[in-house]
Amino acid sequence: MTPQVLPIASPAQTTAAVRRLLRGRRALAVGSLGVLAGATAIGLLTPPLLGHIVDLVTRGGTVGTLTVPAIALVAIALAHAVSTAIGVGMIARLGEGMLADLRERFVDRALHLPLGQLEQAGAGDLTSRVTNDVTAIAEAVRGALPELVRSVLVIGLTLAGLAVLDPRFLLAALLAAPIQWHTVRWYLRRSRPLYPAQRLAVGAQQQQLLESIGGAATVRALRLEQRHLDQVTTRSQGAVDLALRAVRLITRFYARLNLAEFVGLSAVLVTGFLLTDAGAVTIGTTAAATLYFHNLFGPVNSALRLVDDAQVATASLARLVGVTQLPAPVDAPDRPAAVDASVKAVDIEYAYLPGNRVLSGVTLEIEAGQRVALVGASGAGKTTLAQLVAGVHRPTSGSIMLGGVEVAELPPEHRRRTVAVVTQEVHVFAGPLADDLRLARPDATEDELRAALAEVEALEWALGLPEGLATVVGDGGHQLSVTQAQQLALARVVLADPRVVILDEATADAGSAGARVLERAAERALRGRTALMVAHRLTQAVGADRIIVLEDGRVIDAGTHEELIGRGDGAYAALWRAWSQQR
Repeated sequence: MTPQVLPIASPAQTTAAVRRLLRGRRALAVGSLGVLAGATAIGLLTPPLLGHIVDLVTRGGTVGTLTVPAIALVAIALAHAVSTAIGVGMIARLGEGMLADLRERFVDRALHLPLGQLEQAGAGDLTSRVTNDVTAIAEAVRGALPELVRSVLVIGLTLAGLAVLDPRFLLAALLAAPIQWHTVRWYLRRSRPLYPAQRLAVGAQQQQLLESIGGAATVRALRLEQRHLDQVTTRSQGAVDLALRAVRLITRFYARLNLAEFVGLSAVLVTGFLLTDAGAVTIGTTAAATLYFHNLFGPVNSALRLVDDAQVATASLARLVGVTQLPAPVDAPDRPAAVDASVKAVDIEYAYLPGNRVLSGVTLEIEAGQRVALVGASGAGKTTLAQLVAGVHRPTSGSIMLGGVEVAELPPEHRRRTVAVVTQEVHVFAGPLADDLRLARPDATEDELRAALAEVEALEWALGLPEGLATVVGDGGHQLSVTQAQQLALARVVLADPRVVILDEATADAGSAGARVLERAAERALRGRTALMVAHRLTQAVGADRIIVLEDGRVIDAGTHEELIGRGDGAYAALWRAWSQQR
């Protein structure tokens, strides 16, 4: 299935999102700009003062006449440093606050996206946004934004200072402007499509790496190593090629800026020579004008260089905003709610790609409180059917009802409370074990957490951790075994208390001893609930109220374990014989 990339915001949508983030922070924005403007104005007192010193020296000034200007230089330097630090800190705080809000909105929308949409987009697209794109924006907020604001203020006030010294110095300095303007336009035409393409290439690269590494066992089993290696190489090379294009582009960009500096400084020096020779200005004034223009090198180059950072940050911002502006799920009060825990699927057809049906004519009925196991060879359609029941995907045709209501018609929050899914791949979130459990029910008490763990036979090892339920688990913390991680997931099911639970090969990764522990834990967690189990280990199917056998996306047999075994020549009986011989 070809990944369908999550949406990217348009420039207008991105601008509107930034305006929304600025609401409530306008006082901080105005205050920080005011402080930086004051700091810049203080710093611009240095060139005229140095020019005054030059004039004093050329007139034969004594040490005494130079004392006051020297003290003034020190005072200006201190005042400029302190006020600049305060202003830059305020700008950084403004940016960090906006970025924090954006991250929260992004995570909130990402957590509420339909699972089917996330699967179609691929994990690489989402992870590249929440890692690479957030990092790019954070770096811009912490470094580029304060520097850009300060550079723009320095440029504006310095040009004003040149005009005050003599308007002809300003005209000479502006000879560099056409070259700089042409350089920026030339750069933007080439960089504007480059950076979004680079972000997409990095996302595709991460997606391929996740698929190849995450499915390494399957890749090796099917002998697809070279194919996946070629795909990783191709996508990595695509990302590298775009990165090198960006490097070559920025190198040519700086070469043109250096030409503008040479032209401008030469014009100011020639103008100063002519004006001084004509007696229109003093040597000190010419020195001050030259220092002013020289001081523009850094801010102008910074401002123009930050065009590059702005392109990267803007491309990343558009990718984050694109997710935040996806429509939020709405729990309309007039929408129906499931009346019980029954599941009914009628004549289900489903295809990930047109013309490639995965399920065909599947009908399934589970009464409230009943446990049904789905068995069949790999690729038979078991997981796909389970995902359709959970509402991850919508059937191409046919209907699926929970408690007498179409799954698609159930309000999202109600559906999440009604159906819980435990898959083969369980994530342990970084943080205290108690917080990990409370993801299922934030208001759960300590006693309720202990009761849920006891229900799935996990309380003993949980209390045996170094700090009990306060022990940090997950990345950077205590590492749980596969069996413990699955018990944690089952404990979350107990806390969430859904009516319907789907177990998608939840014991497949555990060893034999771990699988027996998990089967007992699952048995207790499913007590009183409707259950649909994708059975990798047929021992799970034995205790089910009914077993559905799938083959090539169709139901080929159904019944209890004893009924299916009694038929002797059926598909399930053959699977059971093969399974029994392997144990």
